[in-house]
Amino acid sequence: MKCPICKKEFTDIKYRPFCSKRCADIDLGNWLNGSYAIPAEELDEEDIQELQEAMEKKLYENEEN
Repeated sequence: MKCPICKKEFTDIKYRPFCSKRCADIDLGNWLNGSYAIPAEELDEEDIQELQEAMEKKLYENEEN
């Protein structure tokens, strides 16, 4: 198995899937600083209204059952 950060092969499973604490800390840092963020798509007012209506409809259907 290879470490997703440094790509070195390893056998010690202590920090799995990373090869060391260093690589695990690098990965954590990437999460904390936003490097792994998923880009968001802005919604316009029409999209927001459609989502609200769909949610209200679903809520109403669930209350009937």
